Amino acid sequence: MPTEDGAGPDLRHHGDAEVRDDGSALVDLAVNVRAGTPPTWLREQIAASLTGLAAYPDGRAARAAVAARHGVGADRVLLTSGAAEAFVLLARALKVRRPVVVHPQFTEPEAALRDAGHTVDRVLLRAEDGFRLDPAAVPEEADLVVIGNPTNPTSVLHPAATIARLARPGRTLVVDEAFMDAVPGEREALAGRTDVPGLVVLRSLTKTWGLAGLRIGYLLAARETVAELARAQPLWPVSTPALAAAQACVTPRALAGAAHAADLIAADRAHLVAGLSAFAARGVRVAEPAEGPFVLVRMADAAGVRRRLRDLGYAVRRGDTFPGLGADWVRMAVRDRATTDGLLRALVSALPGPSGPPTGRHPD
Repeated sequence: MPTEDGAGPDLRHHGDAEVRDDGSALVDLAVNVRAGTPPTWLREQIAASLTGLAAYPDGRAARAAVAARHGVGADRVLLTSGAAEAFVLLARALKVRRPVVVHPQFTEPEAALRDAGHTVDRVLLRAEDGFRLDPAAVPEEADLVVIGNPTNPTSVLHPAATIARLARPGRTLVVDEAFMDAVPGEREALAGRTDVPGLVVLRSLTKTWGLAGLRIGYLLAARETVAELARAQPLWPVSTPALAAAQACVTPRALAGAAHAADLIAADRAHLVAGLSAFAARGVRVAEPAEGPFVLVRMADAAGVRRRLRDLGYAVRRGDTFPGLGADWVRMAVRDRATTDGLLRALVSALPGPSGPPTGRHPD
């Protein structure tokens, strides 16, 4: 397994590495940005902001819009250059002694903490338990706890009440909700809650709206925490086009569009899971129930399957760079049915063992 220091997974490996350079022509199932985005109306609003580039960015209107979307005061909102910046701010600005990251999950929080000089403890959730959270597994003395919901890459949606049980006086509880707007009804969301002590919720606008290249996200927290993190930001950290996107993505029109997309993702995910489950006789296992816009899949010779899928035109995300997973895992983004059916046909020959249609339903 490739490592940063010989002692563990490469925390800096992300899905975009699968589709760079010679992978740019592949069908992208490695990156979790929704396909076909950003929509035309959003591109037009971002483009309209370009006439104001001579002025320094003013984030007040976007901050107020995000606050209104979640029913909190503007002093509880911090706009960031993508959710990744928020992890860096938390690692550098907060004075913590024992940070804990619940894995498997997005690796950037731990990488940011380590870069800031922290020693990070890991709580590893187990496949045998469905990667479900047991709050008792988190050390009582942890003063910073990071967890994703729904979690990348497991696609597990933890109950909000279970996550809230992690809150303690003197503890910062960071919940990465980058994919929560892909969950119908955003059930189990903690964004906007002010009754959970030490809660910090991160949101990304890059996944659902196709804005990974623009870099825009935000966090919601107590006003004292927001002020402390804001002091660690450089001046004008979010560009004028990104601010325009933030405002546009929290309008009623955008929220309705995101809700519709979440319903489509749920249906397309069910189609993908059903198709993958048809390969059970060839050793394919999907981590279920999946609730995000991606699924985690266990299979024999996953590295070989990934290579053969690339030869057949498909890129999927390796799983062995996530702490708690091994070389037999891959992550696959949810796409439309036609794309999924193409993937399933490719898997017939990419999987180890005798070639041939999977047991059960096979796409036409």
